[in-house]
Amino acid sequence: MTRFSVLDLVPVREGGTLTEAFAATTGLARAAEAFGCDRFWVAEHHAMDGIAGGATSVVLAHIGNATSRIRIGSGGIMLPNHTPFQIAEQFGTLDALFPGRIDLGLGRAPGAGPELQRALRKNLHQAAEYFPQDVVELRALLTGDYDLPIAATPGLGAKVELWMLGSSLFGASLAAKLGLPYAFAAHFAPDHLDAALAVYRRDFQPSEACPQPHVMVAMNVFAAETEAAARLLASSQQQSFVRLRSGTPGKLPPPIADYHDTLPAHAQAMLAHIGQAAAVGTPAQVREAIAAFVARTGADEILLSGATYDPDARIRSLELTLEACETVPAA
Repeated sequence: MTRFSVLDLVPVREGGTLTEAFAATTGLARAAEAFGCDRFWVAEHHAMDGIAGGATSVVLAHIGNATSRIRIGSGGIMLPNHTPFQIAEQFGTLDALFPGRIDLGLGRAPGAGPELQRALRKNLHQAAEYFPQDVVELRALLTGDYDLPIAATPGLGAKVELWMLGSSLFGASLAAKLGLPYAFAAHFAPDHLDAALAVYRRDFQPSEACPQPHVMVAMNVFAAETEAAARLLASSQQQSFVRLRSGTPGKLPPPIADYHDTLPAHAQAMLAHIGQAAAVGTPAQVREAIAAFVARTGADEILLSGATYDPDARIRSLELTLEACETVPAA
């Protein structure tokens, strides 16, 4: 059967607080574990009022203490924002705290303007050019495969599961070359999905950690008892996406009934575009959409994304989705 995991951005609601956002993420992680999900990932974003996962390793430590079995990890760490040594120490620490449960998904896109570059004291675009070398160095710091002049402690010997993230052919090619599992961010950038997966599988070079290609694809999924209720749930994230693409990002807004119908044509087209990797509706409708997506992509795992204004509604959406998809066959 297809395996399912959860991606959470630690959304901060309009009228809500950071403390409430972290509590909601913790509750979702506990639910994901109880429902049998494989992984719970948090993504690194900075200087965004509506996303609270910037200190990703700290958030993961909190989630690790609140759970006991589910794998926890980054979806992902933007490595150009850091040094490989720092990330080896952070995730080596997490592995020591939660042995056998830590994933380290790595992304190249700095996603930063000049203000953030100054705050981080880095030329992020230049740092992104060294991403392949930094991934190799980070892996060596964890595994000791190469003789480096310094050892990361914690870090060296940690059993961290490395993943390559991507939304383009670059990440697919690098994951194949390094023999890493590959996660594709179709939930917000579906354009190169099919081509990237084809490149990854064609060029894959087996490694000790990953002897054969392994693909996880992210989808936005909102399930409810009725299609109208599911579309209402999805409208909060849709509003956030339209605002982000319009240059006015903010906190996660309350849902709006028939939101899609109020938008101008270009915004409707934008939502339709990312809707290529989405399932919104009743459990039966969600199952049908996910099964078709798995058949199309051959994904080994589906990473379920989708923020809701009411945290309990997301837990219920996850529960309905997993119940409906119990029998979705693997590709």
